Order: sequence, then structure tokens, then C-alpha cells
Amino acid sequence: MSSQKPERVVYNKHAMHSKLSNSELEQYDRHLKIPAVGESGQLKLKNASVLIAGCGGLGSASALYLAAAGIGRICVVDSDQVELSNLQRQVIHSTESIGKPKVLSAEDRLSALNPNIKIESRQTYIDNENVGDVIKDSQIVIDATDNFDTRYVLNDACVKSGIPFIYGAIFQFSGQMSVFNIYNGPCFRCVFANPPSEEYKAANRGVGVIGALPGIIGSLQALEAIKYFTGLGEVMSGRMLLFDGLEMEFKQISIKKNNDCPVCS
Repeated sequence: MSSQKPERVVYNKHAMHSKLSNSELEQYDRHLKIPAVGESGQLKLKNASVLIAGCGGLGSASALYLAAAGIGRICVVDSDQVELSNLQRQVIHSTESIGKPKVLSAEDRLSALNPNIKIESRQTYIDNENVGDVIKDSQIVIDATDNFDTRYVLNDACVKSGIPFIYGAIFQFSGQMSVFNIYNGPCFRCVFANPPSEEYKAANRGVGVIGALPGIIGSLQALEAIKYFTGLGEVMSGRMLLFDGLEMEFKQISIKKNNDCPVCS
């Protein structure tokens, strides 16, 4: 097959793609060789739409792998600009991106990685006023945020709109991940009912994290999205994955829907 670089395509949310181009058949060859995926599974990814909230460490890994996987539309949202201190873990950016809006840096990198998909970017801080508009064209939301307030806003909007919410969080050498608001499972507020106090937020603002950790958790978030769209495997609903990087240990705990949850009950 030819290795000629294809032109970028325009994603149409109203049009369902029914075939792969020659360049896509070549690019996704390793997916197509998996019997459970094949061309039909790859077309499901091509017709999928994902919102990635945050272009930091978690967002870097999830965005890169979802773009490489052929998700047809990826929208990245972030309000910050790239700083030198970001590059220790936010591998979607480079030194040439310093001072540039993170969403534009991410858009350039993802478009270069896979011109067969549509990349959209929104440089904004997600709040109660704009969240409905931000998520409206997406089928799933990847939580790659670094603050508590945005996480609650996204969860509540996803519950209202019936959109699955793939949660990820990191701290120093440990991380956690789950999928909320799917298959009648719990939402984020079922497990974390209320935002933490302002004192707790201040104490945890800007804490350290080992650079490779968000790559692990963000990649797992991307995998959950791929499983969801292809219908393969068991999505992490009703379970939370806990990862200890120092002990190289994964654990799972069961989480349940709260019948008194003010958001999803």
C-alpha cells in the first residue's frame, strides 16, 4: 500500500461513514487484524465523537491514542497556555508550543498524527453556563481535568444529557479511573457526593506527579472509550481501578449507584 500522506477530512455529525479509505486501511492495519474489531469495528470508531476536557497529562495520553485509533471527531477543551513545566508529563506539547494555547498545540499534534479525523478545539474554561454547548456534539466525555469544580460540572451535565463520563485522576505515584453514567451505573456524585472544601483544594493545588503516571491512566481512559464504541469487553461501570505506581499494583473496588443521589437518582 502507498504511504502517501492523506488530506484531512471534514467530520459531519449527521453523516455515517460506511467505508474506510485506502489510507485508513493502511493506518489501522493492526486494528483490522483483530477479528473482534475488523473493518466494522473500525467504522464504529470513525463514526464516534469524543470530548476531551483538559489538554494536560491525562488529556495528552487519551487524545493521542484516540486520534491514532481513528475516532472520527475529537474536541479538545482547555483554557490554559503551554508552559515549560508542563512538558514533564504533557507529551502532546513541545518546546515550540510554549506560550501557545494548549488546545491549538494539541490540535496541531493530533492533526499531524491522523489527518483522517476531525479535530476541534475550544479555548475556554468549562462552567455551568457553557457546559451544555461544549458537550452537545459528543457521545462520550473524557475527564482529563485538573480541578474539582470542572469535574462536578461535567458530571452533572453528562447525567442530564445521558453521556458517559470517563473519569481519571492522578496524585504523585498513584491514580484511579472509572466510567460513570453508563448502563444504569453510578455517576461521579454517587461516589464523591460533594466537592471538597476550599482548604482541601488549596492544599492539593499544584501537587507533584511522576511524569509517566498520567500516561498510564490517560491510556486506560482511551481504552475504555474504544471498548465502549466497539462494544467489546466490559466497560468499567460500577468499578473503580486503583493504580499504585510504586508497588506496580492494580486493584479494583466496587462502586454502587446511590439511590439518593441528587443528580442521577
